[in-house]
Order: sequence, then C-alpha cells, then structure tokens
Amino acid sequence: MIRLSIVMPVYNEASTITDAIDRVLAVDYPCSVELIVVDDGSTDGTGRLIREYGSRGATVLCHPVNRGKGAAVLTGVRKATGTHVIILDADLEYSPTDIPSMVTPVIEGFSDHVFGSRVFGMNTRFPSYRFAMGGRATTVAANLMYDACLTDMHTCFKLVPLEHFRALALAQEGFGLDTELTASMLRAGIRPYEVPITYNGRDLMHGKKITWRDGFSCIWILLMVRLRKPVTLPERAYELARVVVPMPQSIMAHDEWPDEEMVNAAT
Repeated sequence: MIRLSIVMPVYNEASTITDAIDRVLAVDYPCSVELIVVDDGSTDGTGRLIREYGSRGATVLCHPVNRGKGAAVLTGVRKATGTHVIILDADLEYSPTDIPSMVTPVIEGFSDHVFGSRVFGMNTRFPSYRFAMGGRATTVAANLMYDACLTDMHTCFKLVPLEHFRALALAQEGFGLDTELTASMLRAGIRPYEVPITYNGRDLMHGKKITWRDGFSCIWILLMVRLRKPVTLPERAYELARVVVPMPQSIMAHDEWPDEEMVNAAT
C-alpha cells in the first residue's frame, strides 16, 4: 500500500544533478517510488541535463524563474501521487541509500512520520563546528517551544504522509519551508520517528546556500507557527493523497520548456 514520492528541488546544480538522479534510480526500494525533479529556474545548464530523465520515468518540472527552494518543493508536492513524500536535495549531501531504512518503520506500522537524523560524529561530515552547533541550537529551541524531543529538526530527510503535507498549508517559499514543515507537524501533535542517516556536508565555497541569516529566520518561523492554531490532520487515509491537485500556470512540464538560450537571456 505504500508508494513513495521523492521530490528533488534543483537550482544551479549542474555539477551534481545527474549523479544525484542516477543514485536515486539505482536504489532497491521496499515499495513503489516516483521521482519528481523540479528545476527552480536554473541558469547554469541544469535544465538541459535533467530533461533526458523524463524518458526514464522521472517527472520533470520547471519554474521559468527562480522562486526559492520551498516553492520548488511545493510544486513537486502538488504533482506527487504517492502515499508519502520525502525531500531529497541534489547536492549529494544526503544518500538515497538511506531512504529504505526510513520507509521500514512505515511499512512495519511504527510511524507514518519518519525523520532521518544526522548523528553528530557518526557517519557524518559537517562543514564547520558553527554550522553543526547552529542546527543543534535551533533544534533545542523547537523542542522547548513544542515540548518535543527531536535530535535534528533541519534534516532534509523528512518522510511525511502526502495528505498531511498538503493539509499543513505551508507557505514559505525559501529555505524556511523546512522549519515551517517541522514546526507545523509538532504544533499538530506529531512526534516523528527518527532513524540515523549519513551526511556529507559541503561548505559555502562548494555551493552551500544556507547562511547564518537562515538561523534567525528559523527562530522567527518557529515562533510564528507556535502562535498559530494547530492544524487538524486527517486520519490515515491514503486515497486522499491521490486526489489530483491542479498545477499553477507558472509551472511547465519538461516538454514545454523554452530553449536555454531564451532562459539565460531573460535572466
């Protein structure tokens, strides 16, 4: 009964995107899987590289202009048809080989919400001590605000029932969507099941896009969600996830994309 939708937001990742997608397609999953790649207005040739994967079973979408990682994720979630959804960045920091271990608790009935936790010092490489401790500090803040006990609220690997993801009505279009998703789940009373994963972090010189400013934004979003009325999530009814959600007119399928020269000229 489990079908997993893997949503991969992409922005200017020409150096890693084909490797990232090939790794996803090479994994032996314990359930059926669909891959949705969303190009968020890349200008470095990423769009040209991912078009070929449309003929290999992946769903490929494009934002004509850059709108933010959160916007790309929400576009992918609108298109998803699975029972559960998980986000996977295209920068090779996370390994899709960890996804089966995250699906196992769902299959075995332990939990419908699973986070992949980056355990400090175990199968992980953080770009700096400050980066690692910043993530720890905001995780502690979330735990205090919501009486939770997460070890890694900023993990990219969050496996969530699709109908719950949609019911949360998330609005952040930048990196703040990650915080908004976690905070909204905790506010609704969800306590995710955590499993250890590997992590190979990169620094700013190698394309890392998150900065210290995002840490302050995270605290603000945690506070704002804490003050909201909690969302009442639907019961476990996977057929709800299969309702077709209309795509905005600003989203294009891969066969509708303009030539890359036109995109570059427009930007």
